[in-house]
Amino acid sequence: MDFNILFFTNSILLGLGLAMDAFSVSVTNGLNEAHMKKVKMLAIAGVFAFFQFIMPMAGWFLVHSFIEYFNAFEKFIPAIALIMLLYIGIKMILEGKCEGEECAIYKLTFGTLILQGIATSIDALSVGFTIADYMGYMAFICSLIVALTTFVVCFAGVIIGKRFGKILNNKAQILGGIILIIIGLEIFIKGIFF
Repeated sequence: MDFNILFFTNSILLGLGLAMDAFSVSVTNGLNEAHMKKVKMLAIAGVFAFFQFIMPMAGWFLVHSFIEYFNAFEKFIPAIALIMLLYIGIKMILEGKCEGEECAIYKLTFGTLILQGIATSIDALSVGFTIADYMGYMAFICSLIVALTTFVVCFAGVIIGKRFGKILNNKAQILGGIILIIIGLEIFIKGIFF
């Protein structure tokens, strides 16, 4: 395959498709922190973009070197994403239901953001099969386009979440937890049946 309009269009569309889970989680993060600073918004979008870049490249590498190991691991990807998002979502719901001054307000930590990034991009490992016929430099460019697309989509998601977070106030944390659980279930069901 050559660099042409079709290559760039497919890469952008692939990026949009892969970014949808990360977009939803970005909205959730914005919901829970309505007064988030721009640096943190950029960091959230950057982490999601980073993992959406790394996972397709890792998948491409696995296809070209350890295909039998990847095939064995691939069936566990939906369950891993479900467990990670269930953990974060349930934690957010429990913290959101707590009332009074002794309750901790959900705070997005770097560790939680990394878990979100892995959970929403782990299915992108499978993209290694989609781009397996690309030369290494083309797989790199495709993954870079996916990452840039994800960055833009996730930054917009945080902005949208912040706007609604101001409206929803204390209910945003519970809604955010529910959204994460639904995303985890969607990844799991899609991975099992499709």
